[in-house]
Amino acid sequence: MTDLERFRADTRAWLEANCPPEMRKPMKSEKDACWGGRHFVFQSDAQRDWLRVMGERGWTVPDWPKDYGGGGLTPPEAKVLKEEMAAIGARPPLTSFGISMLGPALLKYGTEAQKKRFLPEIARGEIRWCQGYSEPGAGSDLAGLQTKAEEAFDEDRGDYWLVNGQKVWTSYADQADWIFCLVRTSSESKHGGISFLLFDMESPGVSTKPILLISGYSPFCETFFDDVKVPKDQVVGEVDKGWDVAKYLLGHEREMISGMGLGGAKLTLGESVGPVDDPLLAAEIADFDVDALAFAAMSEKFIDELKAGQAHPAMPSMMKYAGTELNKRRHELAMAAGGSDALEWDSDRSNGGKAARDWLRTKANSIEGGTSEIQLGIVAKHILRLPGA
Repeated sequence: MTDLERFRADTRAWLEANCPPEMRKPMKSEKDACWGGRHFVFQSDAQRDWLRVMGERGWTVPDWPKDYGGGGLTPPEAKVLKEEMAAIGARPPLTSFGISMLGPALLKYGTEAQKKRFLPEIARGEIRWCQGYSEPGAGSDLAGLQTKAEEAFDEDRGDYWLVNGQKVWTSYADQADWIFCLVRTSSESKHGGISFLLFDMESPGVSTKPILLISGYSPFCETFFDDVKVPKDQVVGEVDKGWDVAKYLLGHEREMISGMGLGGAKLTLGESVGPVDDPLLAAEIADFDVDALAFAAMSEKFIDELKAGQAHPAMPSMMKYAGTELNKRRHELAMAAGGSDALEWDSDRSNGGKAARDWLRTKANSIEGGTSEIQLGIVAKHILRLPGA
């Protein structure tokens, strides 16, 4: 037995002994996801226990260094863990922007003190983050942001940043503990005058306002900063060079969003919707399932290359575009297969209109995390190297 085979056997046995049966059932809605943080209300003791045991083992972030709360696993070991969790249908113990976005940026750009302070809390699910990027006048042109951070001094606090401005489409800002935020610290250069700042959402001067979506859900918020005082040492990377951190984080965000293309279920679309009488629709569903399997294989290759540091810098954009377009197509076909029943909006039979609400929610997939047009432009310029791109 090789070391990896022994690790697989040990992992399988540990998961069997420690993953609660309730945490092996498919999630019925987003409410079943564990986001952690100081305000999170666990849905059950099983959900709390699953986060605790995985956090203690470092397996919420299996490939992070042990010094920062991770599992210290090699890429092959982390892949085995993922496979063995999938084999028993184990839910992710923690869903977190801290894991998928901020964590990698801190590992690359953070000071040792910042890593020691924030990464273990992220790994244990003790802190929930939101992202302060987009503004009313700075979406696709993110570098046009105007939220300002100015240097100030207080006899009690010493040097600090004074933040004023507004962010929009801030996912779960009303439930987050902290924010990682792009702010303008200089106007001399559009890209060179941006800094990457961390601060507590309970700081005086921070307020949020939910934005109601067409699906009836409201994960997004407007976020306002009015003379928010932030300690000087909570800048990640160099002052005025936060654009480098921002771009690196965006790559990981697009990797996360591309996962929508996988669908999160073991069943193919054909299996999940059941028999379809219309032969043309049945053929479209079969065609989709072939494309979904191809995307899953491409995604696995991409993740392996990314973790090995061999992925093309523009690959996250390609994967984000492909994954979100596939997800929109999945829900379009599911609605078509469901017929008029799929249009039910608020009933027990339709699980609160889940199919219709999920379908409407996918309309934002081609906007969030960078519009499809932006991603195609990046692919054209940096991968295909098309003239004039």
